Amino acid sequence: MDAIHLLGIAGVEPHEQHTARLWAKRLEWPMVLIVLWIPFQWYLEEVQVLAPQLARIADWLVWLAFLFETVVLCALVKNRRIYLFGNWMNLVIITAGMPFFWQFAPLIGLLRSFRLAMAVMLLVRLSKPARKLLSRHQLGNTLAVAFVTMVLSGVIVSRIDPSIGTVWDGMWWAWVTMATVGYGDVVPHSGAGRLFGSLLILFGVVLLSLLTANLAAFFIGSDVEKVEREEKEADRLLQDISARLDRIERMLEERPKA
Repeated sequence: MDAIHLLGIAGVEPHEQHTARLWAKRLEWPMVLIVLWIPFQWYLEEVQVLAPQLARIADWLVWLAFLFETVVLCALVKNRRIYLFGNWMNLVIITAGMPFFWQFAPLIGLLRSFRLAMAVMLLVRLSKPARKLLSRHQLGNTLAVAFVTMVLSGVIVSRIDPSIGTVWDGMWWAWVTMATVGYGDVVPHSGAGRLFGSLLILFGVVLLSLLTANLAAFFIGSDVEKVEREEKEADRLLQDISARLDRIERMLEERPKA
C-alpha cells in the first residue's frame, strides 16, 4: 500500500471503468475552482464584504460539491469498498465539514479548516498535470503558480493565525517564506500557523528550483534555438551539395566516350 492510499487521497484507480475515470477527470478542475473559492470566501468574510447569510449558503454549496463528487464516483466505480477505503479522507471531510454541525460545535474554525485537507487532496491528484505544466520553457506558468500560491497562502495564514493581522501581511509572509528568505518581521505564533508555514517552506523550495530552472531555460533558450536553426541550415546546404554532386556524376556517366 502506497502513501496516497494511507492518506486517503488515492482517487479513481487506473484500472477502474472508463466511465469512472472519465468523470473523475471531468470533476477535477471544477473541484479545484471550488477549492480556490474557499480562501477567497474567508477573505470576503474577514473584510465583511460577504454577509453571514450568503457565507452560510456558500458553505453549503461547497460541502454539496464535495458530496456530489464522492457520490458520483462511488456509484461509477466497480469496487466501491476499495474506492472508499482508498479515499477515506473524503468521508472524514464530508462528515466533519458539514455546515449543519458548525452552529453547535465550539471549534467552528477547526471544522471549516477540514476543507483545506480536500484542497491538498485535489492538488496532489493534479500533481502529474502540474509537473507537465511547469516543465521546461514554462516560465510564465511557473510565475503564475507562484503568484496564486502566495495569494492563497496569505489568505489562509491570516485566518488560522491571529498574530498575522491582515491578508497583506499574510501575503508578504508567504512570499518571503516561499523564497526561503525569512526576514522575521511577520511570523506565525500558533501551532496551526507554524505547521502551515513548514509545508509552505517545502513547497517553496520545490517551486524555487522550478523557477530557477525555467529562468535558465528562458535565458539560454534563444541561443539554443539559434544553434538549432544553424544546424538545420547546414543540413540543408549539405543536402543541396550532395544533390549537385549526384547530378554531376550522372552527367559524367552519360557523357559519350571519346
